[in-house]
Amino acid sequence: MTYVDERWPVFWEEAAGSNVRDADGNVYVDMTAGFGVALLGHSHPAVTAAVADQAARLVHGMGDVHPSSLKVELIERLCKLAPWEGAKAVLASTGSEAVEIGLKTAAVASGRDGILAFEGAYHGLTLGSLAVTSRGLFRESFEGRLHPGVVFAPFPEPWRGGASVEECLTRAAEFLDSGTPTGHSIGTVIVEPIQGRAGVRQAPDGFMAELSRLAKEAGALVVADEVLTGMGRCGPMFASEVVGLRPDIVCLGKALGAGLQVSACMARPAVMDAWPQSLGEATHTSTYLGHPLSCAAALAGLEAVPPDARSAAAEERGGGLLAALRGRLSGAAGVGQIRGVGLLMAIELVADDLSPAVGAGAEVASAALREGLLVLPAGEDSHVVELTPALVVTDEQIEWTVEVLLSAIERAA
Repeated sequence: MTYVDERWPVFWEEAAGSNVRDADGNVYVDMTAGFGVALLGHSHPAVTAAVADQAARLVHGMGDVHPSSLKVELIERLCKLAPWEGAKAVLASTGSEAVEIGLKTAAVASGRDGILAFEGAYHGLTLGSLAVTSRGLFRESFEGRLHPGVVFAPFPEPWRGGASVEECLTRAAEFLDSGTPTGHSIGTVIVEPIQGRAGVRQAPDGFMAELSRLAKEAGALVVADEVLTGMGRCGPMFASEVVGLRPDIVCLGKALGAGLQVSACMARPAVMDAWPQSLGEATHTSTYLGHPLSCAAALAGLEAVPPDARSAAAEERGGGLLAALRGRLSGAAGVGQIRGVGLLMAIELVADDLSPAVGAGAEVASAALREGLLVLPAGEDSHVVELTPALVVTDEQIEWTVEVLLSAIERAA
């Protein structure tokens, strides 16, 4: 399942800030932040100290039966950050689990089990989240086990000659009105504020706000998958604010744990209260939810780098990196659009006719790795180089990264 060749993968031994050392002693600049997890930087001292302290006192609790006090503290802290008064939250371990909870919550609250998702969407690979992930490569072996009441509307991409905002909204409205071909009435709209794995695709202004309006009018609930975009990566704590999306439910993960595995699903109180009260058996639970070490890491991260500081750093560091990329790479052979929001950005690689340069993103990522730079390919055609660096990335690292990418792209063109 893991791609292997003579040079890929490298095995990590140690990491700090935006640097990683592998098992052979090679040091890399990490512009992935470990899939976006290490937004604060690898091994942030406040986080590692909190985890060590917690490990000496309590490593594991009992989830929702006899939980640790840190579970309550983290939920209270998250709900204060939420975009609704009186928000409620459920914790989990992974982003996929948070999405699963979000989909379940929307189904319980709406009373309808049909789901509207979008082409290009990536929400995870567990069966529930896979059902709303659009890429055929991930789905093809499991189609018979996926929820049939899911439809995919096009995601607007007019800059590449793709569907317009109007076309996408019209199709979404049709699905909301008529339901799915399998007869499921749609009660859930799930969307990434910015599509990450599809290549950092951001819809044009107005799309997300109008989608929110259409969903509300149809009585459907909007689930914002902020697993990658949330916790300050795009500036505000929630990228929905940047793009005008008005969700009823928000899914968080990755950067939430500042390096440890924890995720969350938050919702408006009326929505979360639709879950039936437990009479002794939980309707949804898992062994490690509210894990003390993960909660300690998340709380320490929020204390060490609060929302305002995250927003300022993401905008300042991200703006500098995006400007440097555009300054050196714009006009280079094979480079299409260079785009980004905060510390989530992409370099789109194109053929001579401006169509996606299939596989070029993977080729550039492999070439960059040989020079000591960690980046990832993205896009269904693997034609995008995606960067999700940490808030602590330095000017020197940015300058070096841009030169390595320029050289790798020129060789790939």
